[in-house]
Amino acid sequence: MLTVHQFPCLSDNYGFLLHNSVSGETAAIDTPDAGEYLKQAESKGWNITHIWNTHWHPDHAGGNAEIVEATGARILAPKEVEKLSPIDRVVGHGDSVNLGEHRADVIDVSGHTNGHIAFHIVEEGIAFVGDSVFALGCGRMFEGEPEQFWNSLERIKRLSTATVLYCAHEYTQGNAKFALHADPGNTALQEYVAEIDAKRARGEWTVPTVLKRELETNPFLRADDPALMAKWGGAAPHETFAALRAAKDNF
Repeated sequence: MLTVHQFPCLSDNYGFLLHNSVSGETAAIDTPDAGEYLKQAESKGWNITHIWNTHWHPDHAGGNAEIVEATGARILAPKEVEKLSPIDRVVGHGDSVNLGEHRADVIDVSGHTNGHIAFHIVEEGIAFVGDSVFALGCGRMFEGEPEQFWNSLERIKRLSTATVLYCAHEYTQGNAKFALHADPGNTALQEYVAEIDAKRARGEWTVPTVLKRELETNPFLRADDPALMAKWGGAAPHETFAALRAAKDNF
């Protein structure tokens, strides 16, 4: 059985520990705050045996060295993480990683960075997507190109609609404001935003999210929708995506 333990860290990150109760192994999904990860693992009685990094940014891989020193964990990550720490196994699209008997497929979701990956555990219906996609948003395009990023989002769109997406930041209310600006006539979006606002008012998290709802409401995943293409321009979805991403950057 796999258990996901989620906790807030830094200013707006979420940390995730993935634990296999049969094998006793635990994967740290990214390492934004080594001290908090070690504290959370200790509180659960777990030892971190693996680190699975989604991309190289310090708020995702900056705690690698400290956690390895404390636990001896093995790092499985895209090659770009070598900018911050050594890697025990470089992984990329089409590879798989294991936590005991459970397998996670590695998916290329580059665009935010050029080596960004996601970990998709099909049998559990979950995916750790880092900063590639957020509830009602997507990562800023720091390194990639629009067509590359759109192709990555299409890979996410093809997952089962019931897939639970564990994204790495509590950005949802800010994303919601832009989503309403981008797609004001979307009634499903309006209902979603009302629920988000109520959750945040109660101090509750908006992560994880479910792909089905994002497909209905997230403007970046809907850049192939004819109405959004007409509103935002673009002869192809990646061009509409580029227009939406540029507008969000300046929103």
